[in-house]
Amino acid sequence: MNGRKFIIGIDEVGRGALAGPVVVAAVIIPKTLRLRSRKLGRLRDSKRLTPRRREIWFDYLSEHPSIFYAVARTAPGVIDRVNVTEAANIAATRAFKKLLANHKGVTNKLKVFLDGGLYLRGTPNPPTTKTLVRGDEKINAIKLASIIAKVIRDHYMVRLHKKHPVYSFHKHKGYGTKKHKNAIKKHGPSPTHRLTFL
Repeated sequence: MNGRKFIIGIDEVGRGALAGPVVVAAVIIPKTLRLRSRKLGRLRDSKRLTPRRREIWFDYLSEHPSIFYAVARTAPGVIDRVNVTEAANIAATRAFKKLLANHKGVTNKLKVFLDGGLYLRGTPNPPTTKTLVRGDEKINAIKLASIIAKVIRDHYMVRLHKKHPVYSFHKHKGYGTKKHKNAIKKHGPSPTHRLTFL
């Protein structure tokens, strides 16, 4: 890493869900990294990729020798206590600190970009830290973070479905679909629901 410049992208998923955590990923890549592959297709924000395409990207990123990431999440109880925006920022700060702990010495050669609405709490931010509106459409490192956060959260919600099958978390991932709302009316909220959202 000597002499190289790096970019960190940070993004969250799950902000608008009725159940499950907010998950934030922080990704560090070399500034000069170019990601091109016919198999992968064009790099996009996770919302613009199919679930299958996100999984392909996730597998690729997990094995790439120049891409590293850290993930953090905040539970529904924390979201209810402090609000979802603050919960997302708590997770963003944790993910950022975890990532930097494994990449000491890069802060002087680092630019940090957060997707709109996120900021790092109570930590000395590198001077080149920026929050960008629609950053997930502009900065590749944020796009990568959005994919990682989305896939990891989706996998977690599938596991939650096995614990609470009546809500069909494996289908809607905790978001407020008609089927999900009807299940809440019928069965009441589970421990993983955000009570302030219901």
